[in-house]
Amino acid sequence: MAVAVLGLGRELGLVPIRLPQNARQVPQDVLHRSLRRGALQFGFELGTGVRTYVSASAPYVLATAVLLGGQRLSVAVLAGVGFGVGRALTPLARRAAGTGDRWDADLRARLRAITVTAAVVLVVAVGLLAARQV
Repeated sequence: MAVAVLGLGRELGLVPIRLPQNARQVPQDVLHRSLRRGALQFGFELGTGVRTYVSASAPYVLATAVLLGGQRLSVAVLAGVGFGVGRALTPLARRAAGTGDRWDADLRARLRAITVTAAVVLVVAVGLLAARQV
């Protein structure tokens, strides 16, 4: 629970914490060769941390909750698959929007609200899980 609250504090700008990351981007041509295969490769590389900029606390909070929460292996696998699929959906949504520039601008305008909302959802979820285990 403390990690989830710390993550929320970071997203709100109250706690200055640098997140560990392998700061290398997936090349753009991965998505241009084949949309489906490119999206899967993109999601895999980001989801496994092979290449990624992680600007939000949510993935770290989720990983900590799964690792320290005593969850079954199936929960860990489901969380990993969900994270990878979610990351793969980002370039698919951008491509489906038609114009990447407008999509990028919309994302920049909403990014803080998205990351804070994700952090709040994780605090509530971790709190519910912790209460259920007591």
